[in-house]
Amino acid sequence: MPDAPQRTERYTHGHHASVLRAHSWRTVDNSAAYLAPHLRPGLDVLDVGSGPGTITVDIGRRVAPGRVVGLDAAADVVGQATALAESEGLRNVEFTSGDAYALDFPDDSFDIVHAHQVLQHLGDPVAALREMRRVTRPGGIVAARDVIYLSASWYPLLPGLAEWMRIYQGVAHSNGGDPNAGRALKALAHEAGFSDVTSTASIWCFSGREDREWWGGAWAERAVASSFAPQSIEAGVATLADLQAVSDAWTAWVDDDDAWFSMPHGEIIARV
Repeated sequence: MPDAPQRTERYTHGHHASVLRAHSWRTVDNSAAYLAPHLRPGLDVLDVGSGPGTITVDIGRRVAPGRVVGLDAAADVVGQATALAESEGLRNVEFTSGDAYALDFPDDSFDIVHAHQVLQHLGDPVAALREMRRVTRPGGIVAARDVIYLSASWYPLLPGLAEWMRIYQGVAHSNGGDPNAGRALKALAHEAGFSDVTSTASIWCFSGREDREWWGGAWAERAVASSFAPQSIEAGVATLADLQAVSDAWTAWVDDDDAWFSMPHGEIIARV
């Protein structure tokens, strides 16, 4: 057999505490509402790219006694997610480390395979979707949701936030991913061999003080303290001064009572 293709993508966000705090906000209601009607007791679910596990655990509550497996490439994050499931007393939820391109499960293992904000970080999202399809039972679904960064909109129109977008696009592409993958999910699913694909969209919107502190406060720290900073410099798209200006802009955005931010996402339900 020929050697497997070499993939060089790198996860743009990393696992700094500021990133994990942001990701821990996610639930089915705010990040996978399109999937909620398909969740029912007794289904077996694989959550690819489960991160700190908050969506996975929420799925676990909804499909119990069905089995839910959360899979992530980072072993330390798997440990954090495992602790969350244990603290919630969910015995039907487990977490493991693994590779989205080579899922360590037999064919037809799950009723639902879910991936939230995963495909945008992959150099070959079609290959990952094919692998998700392989482990999904006939009649089951593969569900994916990804952001469209270029369609994000905000107020006030701070120059530092425009710089943030420029830098983010550059870093994400340099890392081998597509920060706007949400707009192409239907096409990617078709290329992966799915013929029955339902495509929808939804928006995160941050405006109130608490939401601004969560989103903008996280990015004020991430811009200078997470792996986003060295990756930006390595890619040649930003300097430390640029990143500090971005951080300062996010802080100013948080403090503005008129501030508003929206992030559109594409979603697919692909039937096997």
